[in-house]
Amino acid sequence: MPSGERGPSSAKPPFGAFVQKAGRAGAPKGAAAATEGLRDESDANWPADAIEVGAVTDAYGLKGWLKVAAHAQGSRGGNALLSAKRWWLEKGRERKSAPRIAAKIHSDTIVGQLAGVADRDAALLLRGWRVYVSRGEFPALEADEFYWVDLIGLDVVNVAGVELGKVADLIDNGAHSVLQVEYPSTDKDGRPITGERLIPFVGVYVKTVDQAAKRIVVDWEADY
Repeated sequence: MPSGERGPSSAKPPFGAFVQKAGRAGAPKGAAAATEGLRDESDANWPADAIEVGAVTDAYGLKGWLKVAAHAQGSRGGNALLSAKRWWLEKGRERKSAPRIAAKIHSDTIVGQLAGVADRDAALLLRGWRVYVSRGEFPALEADEFYWVDLIGLDVVNVAGVELGKVADLIDNGAHSVLQVEYPSTDKDGRPITGERLIPFVGVYVKTVDQAAKRIVVDWEADY
């Protein structure tokens, strides 16, 4: 995917950002969503690309709505809660799922209504359950926007071809995302340890992100 640094006057988000779109998502289409309720799920039915995106913290209102704390904003998949047709729930060894009827942003959380959760008492029973969404249902991004989950595990090399390590995680410092890159190293006694590099995920340093090749090219020296 192409990448590049945007100037300060641009109205678009900086490289790697993801704008969370406010408002209410539409209800899933089809008769199944109208008739199907909350159901138990087996490991066999659990989607292979399920990504944990939040957790139910409380009931919202009296009609069965759930209050969900998204683990992060849109760049880590928070917006998928607003658009996914089905939410997958897990607590301990129990797993459930249900069609999402509606969802919207409310203050600093997301609230949603699932089929089969009809009142506040039913919603309260789901407190503490982790919420997953199939990666295939994440909203599409612009050409220079990326979900964090898609960057983790990618190899990082600099423009000279020097391997710098793999993306272990990303950090949000408020202004932009930062790649947390880990690589094998040794301590002063020669014992193996894991080294770490922190590379700002902005166009001045990140030159290309090739998800097909599982590689990120950066303008960053190995001794930084």
